Amino acid sequence: MSTKHQPANHYQTLVQENYRRLSKNLPGFIPRREQNYLVAEMGKVLLGQYDKARRILVAEAGTGIGKSLAYLQAGIPWAKANQKKVVISTATLALQEQLVDKDLPLFLPYSKPSFRFALAKGRARYCCARRLADLAGGTSQGQMFDVGSFESTLSAPLTATQQTQLAELWQAYQDQSWKGDRDSWPSPIDQALWQQLQAERHSCQPMLGHQHCPFHQARAELEHADVIVVNHALLLADLSMGGGIVLPEPEQCLYILDEAHHIATVAREQGSIRLNLRQLRRSLEQFNKWQGKLNDLLGVDGQSAIGRLQHSSAQLIPALTQVYQTLFSALQRQELTTDEQGCLRFNTGDLPCGLDERLSIVKEDSQTFCRALGPINTQLADQLKLNPSQAPAIEAALAIISQQQLQGEQIRDGATLLLRAPGPKQTPPARWLALDKKDHQDIMLCATPLAVGHLLEQWCWSRASAVVMMSATLTALNDFGYFRRAVGLRQDDGSHYIRLNSPFNYAEAQLIIPDLACEPSHPDFNDLLTTQIPIWLKNQAASLVLFSSYRQMQHVAASLRAQGYSLLVQGEASRQALLRLHKDKCDGKQPSILFGTGSFSEGLDLPNHYLTNLIITKLPFAVPTSPVEEAMAEWITLCGGNPFMQLALPEASRKLIQACGRLLRTETDTGRIVLLDKRLVSKRYGPALLQALPPFNKQLHGKTVKSEV
Repeated sequence: MSTKHQPANHYQTLVQENYRRLSKNLPGFIPRREQNYLVAEMGKVLLGQYDKARRILVAEAGTGIGKSLAYLQAGIPWAKANQKKVVISTATLALQEQLVDKDLPLFLPYSKPSFRFALAKGRARYCCARRLADLAGGTSQGQMFDVGSFESTLSAPLTATQQTQLAELWQAYQDQSWKGDRDSWPSPIDQALWQQLQAERHSCQPMLGHQHCPFHQARAELEHADVIVVNHALLLADLSMGGGIVLPEPEQCLYILDEAHHIATVAREQGSIRLNLRQLRRSLEQFNKWQGKLNDLLGVDGQSAIGRLQHSSAQLIPALTQVYQTLFSALQRQELTTDEQGCLRFNTGDLPCGLDERLSIVKEDSQTFCRALGPINTQLADQLKLNPSQAPAIEAALAIISQQQLQGEQIRDGATLLLRAPGPKQTPPARWLALDKKDHQDIMLCATPLAVGHLLEQWCWSRASAVVMMSATLTALNDFGYFRRAVGLRQDDGSHYIRLNSPFNYAEAQLIIPDLACEPSHPDFNDLLTTQIPIWLKNQAASLVLFSSYRQMQHVAASLRAQGYSLLVQGEASRQALLRLHKDKCDGKQPSILFGTGSFSEGLDLPNHYLTNLIITKLPFAVPTSPVEEAMAEWITLCGGNPFMQLALPEASRKLIQACGRLLRTETDTGRIVLLDKRLVSKRYGPALLQALPPFNKQLHGKTVKSEV
């Protein structure tokens, strides 16, 4: 991570002068001690004052500190002075929009030196210019070049409404009033239509010279940007491929990972595989039939390469068939049985039904298949230069070859992960079989790496110029250990950690834990909620009730509506529509009650009079029902640990802090939180969960408890 850096004095002067301009000229600017401290600590890390070889800061910054403005003040001058790019990665679209539409434009006029910023989005957010032209002309690529089922454009005919919207998109693209970005179109684009238009990796290659393609034009703009805003998924996809594919090389970047508590989960998803055996086999069979068309494009010189490709796909198809038939027969004979969700997890021991041997053959054959595609791709690219008149057919063939390359790599990587034998201290992947919910003859083999810290270290921490990770919830039970282990950091590796409390006056807000008759595990708990919740809704203007499950929420909603309550329930309208109705009722001085599940516990911003009464029905303990959670718990147990204490409790602590964070959103907010879970008082772990919460005015079973700050 070492690199040459500008003198500290120059950098500090830039930061101080920018702050003076901000404070003097920004309307309503409020100096915040915690924000200034965050800027200072980030500066020390960037200057190498804590560790010159490892510039990594992990900062838990409570709500209201203004962390985005802090990291812009500290990060941009340092990056500009050292010829680096600032890459700001977030988990949610809401924060991306806030950065691009509000925070960056707000800071730009007061920043010296000046900077350019851009939003990086996934390929699927842009249309493919060639697909748009083909479809507008009434012909899909598949129909033009007879490529069978390899293009997603071979779907149902367009409806009249879709044809009208297509004509509008094509006209706007032609007259350059629309640049092909889905998010910039003023009205929602029909999803089925967009699937036929969107850019895809296998049909969008640099060798085709699509310099006017919306996706490539957007990527070209990134080269001129000093600050790039991206989401965690796109960032980790780029890093997993070695970096420098879409975003700049890690060595050229200062990464600011906002909402960093999501990083490990997104990295795990990035490394996951899902092999639909029957679908993959069908695709390969269709590709095998199509390969004869390559003779017309490559001629005599391509016969040798075409022969090797045909042989390799002819080997891979029966290998996949063997795996499928083995599992299908075992399921039919009930030697293997799935759960209610159609899943069967394989434990940390051997794979069932002799899958090890069969998957080893699949792995070897898929490697051979991928190697055979390489020369075909090269020869087609050469033909494109030699025979421009055949460009449409060659482009279609290149798209198909590229798609098959991706599919071959997917099969190879999937087999590798499923076969991976962990070392003495390595965590094995979660591995399971899943049946398609609609068609139980579709069998999927799935695998997910459980430990991704070493991947993050390899992809980013050890290579980046500097890394700043931030969130309002990085600690669990008042400790960074849970987060540190998840992302692959060590306590002694030179990374710097800070915690900054929110400036909000938590003592003005109440946290109430009533004396209830039973715990959530009791069969009468749902009925208890139908009597308790109305007690805590009485005389309240703006309420949010958070539930642990949809079923529980719907049970209580039905009961309260029967009692005459008017409710806004998650799932009955879009999130945006529900929040708009809630705010309208609050503005109109009408009582409003929002019902939501776990997804309403994060990212929901209801300041001032829009939320004064928060009811949490149950502690957010995750039930380990997914194959990934079960595998993690199993591995911890095998290692002599306690899954509840090492996994469930820290995660519940983090989620509880997030849920409680919905109440106070500004420095003047007030209200109360009612927690209808007596385990906070009755269980031994209760005090630890309470102590990790902000210093609310706590009332436990009617008794006031003084909080430690």
